Amino acid sequence: MRIATTVNGVRHERDVEPRTLLVDFLREDLDLVGTHIGCEHGVCGTCTVLMNGETIRSCITFAVQADGQEITTVESLANGEMHPLQEAFWEKQGLQCGYCTPGMLLRASEILAENPDPTREEVKAGLASNLCRCTGYAFIVDAVLDAAERMRTEARA
Repeated sequence: MRIATTVNGVRHERDVEPRTLLVDFLREDLDLVGTHIGCEHGVCGTCTVLMNGETIRSCITFAVQADGQEITTVESLANGEMHPLQEAFWEKQGLQCGYCTPGMLLRASEILAENPDPTREEVKAGLASNLCRCTGYAFIVDAVLDAAERMRTEARA
């Protein structure tokens, strides 16, 4: 099937097999390997991307479902310099092995887009859909809260 989708602001038209998963389309066809493959059942959140601004699991979404849609991957966060979320994850040790980080970053970006000033409990609840096997989440929550403050400060400037 022929699909046309916009990924990170760039329009792509490709022929894909109807059974091709979005994560495979992103990684193999578009060479956007920042989206990781974890459980392949939609449970862990490692493959999280945004479709029209909302998080989805790209390991259980077919590429044909992205036809006509706007997809955002972790590669879009940095535009020549690190995004405040990336800086905060790095500085607050919000990553260990880094495998879950792309999905965490995109989920966190959705959380902050919906609520630029979340409480610790709101961040914890929002991130509950993504699994991390290394950090215990405390540093990830700290990083999201720090990034929220940075983003509010930048918005005021």
